[in-house]
Amino acid sequence: MEVLKIATAGSVDDGKSTLIGRLLYDTKSLTTDKLEAIEKTSKQKGYDYLDFSLATDGLVAEREQGITIDVAHIYFSTENKSYIIADTPGHVEYTRNMVTGASTSQAAIILIDARKGVIEQTNRHFFINNLLRIKEVIVAINKMDLVGFSEETYNSIKTDFEQLMSKRDYKDQKITFIPVSALKGDNVVNSSKHMPWYNGETLLEHLEGLDLAAVSNVGTPRFPVQYVIRPKTDEHHDFRGFAGKVYGGELSVGDAVVALPSRTQSKIKAIYFYDKKYQTASRRSSVTITLEDEINLSRGDMLVKVDDLPTIEKQFTATISWMDSDTLKLGKKYIVQHGVNKVLAKVDNIHHKINPDYSGIEENVDGLGMNDIAQVSFRLNKPIFYDKFKEHRTNGSFILIDTQTNGTVGAGFIN
Repeated sequence: MEVLKIATAGSVDDGKSTLIGRLLYDTKSLTTDKLEAIEKTSKQKGYDYLDFSLATDGLVAEREQGITIDVAHIYFSTENKSYIIADTPGHVEYTRNMVTGASTSQAAIILIDARKGVIEQTNRHFFINNLLRIKEVIVAINKMDLVGFSEETYNSIKTDFEQLMSKRDYKDQKITFIPVSALKGDNVVNSSKHMPWYNGETLLEHLEGLDLAAVSNVGTPRFPVQYVIRPKTDEHHDFRGFAGKVYGGELSVGDAVVALPSRTQSKIKAIYFYDKKYQTASRRSSVTITLEDEINLSRGDMLVKVDDLPTIEKQFTATISWMDSDTLKLGKKYIVQHGVNKVLAKVDNIHHKINPDYSGIEENVDGLGMNDIAQVSFRLNKPIFYDKFKEHRTNGSFILIDTQTNGTVGAGFIN
């Protein structure tokens, strides 16, 4: 079954957690004990309705304040698809969480409160989706019940958002507008009787109709080697396989490939998944590959097609989302983890900071603080094999690791 990963974004009290809870409720994805807990807590709070935000806000602080603080992943399925929703906070101080949630998603839902319209945080949410090259963006204009289900209000917000769309640099996005009331259930799973002027799909109908291949940034096949398999048995004493995950396109038996960094050429002899052999390894499949020639490959090396090599360099420039309380400084060294490869890197240049509300850039920057986004150049102690992020989301992204604490301090997207 197809798995669609969705990132959500919304400002405080836009109803994001309620929308997700409503999706779970109307698709009958809530367990009996969870539903009973929601009913009990809603009554204790004096509500005459079910507070569906309780289905997602897991931390005590989240429940007490009625806001989302941490990234939570919510799972549910229909007959057609399985879904993983990254419920991310919408506050400015949690920009890093929004980036984390959106980094692995193929689609995004941006919530807008119909009473407030497009606000500064909406710019930030859309910027992050644009930065991370998310192809399918659904703008859910929520709380339509509080504006009398007004078509005029919906059209006004839609016009304002379309003006925001003109500022993006990623033009392959498809934007869909859906008026909803998460609390009442209008146009979430079931069509609304209160908005006869809207004849489009409900939120779930739209998600169900998405073609996973069309909304994914496929790119070209890349096979980072994670492990070399050499069984110590009489039956397989000559077996030498390379285990890993296929990113981008497909790899098939007979494909001419190049091993990086040695640049030695060979052909794919066989593709295994456990004890079964396959002619083709599809995108995102974990397999073991054998080659026709004896090639020295180890963890961190990469197999690619002969006519489609990545960039092989000891330097690059990337857009960095800084996630640590300690400042990123010019000249400081970090570990770049690019796939399974780890290399030592030095900050060579901080070109400028990017204001994620589309208000421009800040130059003459000597450091980055938590939640800052900037263009940064690095020099590495050995080459890596990378693509531009806009062409290959997996092979064009990396994380930064602090050499002292071993903690993840930043995420990067290669330009």
